[in-house]
Order: sequence, then C-alpha cells, then structure tokens
Amino acid sequence: MKLVIAVVQDKDSNKLAQNLVKEDIRATKLASTGGFLHAGNTTFLIGVEDHLVDRVMQIIQRSCKAREQVVAPVSPMGASMESYIPYPVNVQVGGATVFVLDIERFEQF
Repeated sequence: MKLVIAVVQDKDSNKLAQNLVKEDIRATKLASTGGFLHAGNTTFLIGVEDHLVDRVMQIIQRSCKAREQVVAPVSPMGASMESYIPYPVNVQVGGATVFVLDIERFEQF
C-alpha cells in the first residue's frame, strides 16, 4: 500500500478531483497554502495499492499543468530588505509536487 500526497494549485484541484473520481480512485482534499507565493493550494491524500501508483501519477500529470504567472512580491515585513524585489516577477505556478510513501498498515472503519 502507498500513500500519494499531491500538492496542486487550486486552479488544478477540481480537474484532478474529477479525474480521480472518473477512475474510481478515492482521495481526501485538504486546503493548504504555499510558502513561496502564499497562494492557495490543495493537498490530496490518496491511498492506493502499489500497482495503482503509476495510474495515479498519470492522472495527476494530465490534470495539473505548470504555467507562468506575473506576481507582485509580498512585502518582507521585518525581513531583510536586501533580498526584497519591489517589482512584479514571472514565476512558474501550477503543476504538482508529489510524494509517494510506503504505508505500513491501513485500516478503514
């Protein structure tokens, strides 16, 4: 058994959730916030048998696309002004960050 943890941008979360349901794969959605952009993310917890991991990874890959976005940096508020960039910058957002963990035991009540 594996636990797939996928952190995706909010814009991609509905599409991923729908595609997981179509493939009859259960997931738990958690609201989360990214540390760099302080933007909304969704974290999916997906428990699957080992042989389904590749299928889940394919669903995540086709559901979550990276794209460029112009963002205004957040004021440092007490941090060093040396590293603060006062103008908007292009950054890559979206896509997915995925972790696959071995599960020692799984129970469902």
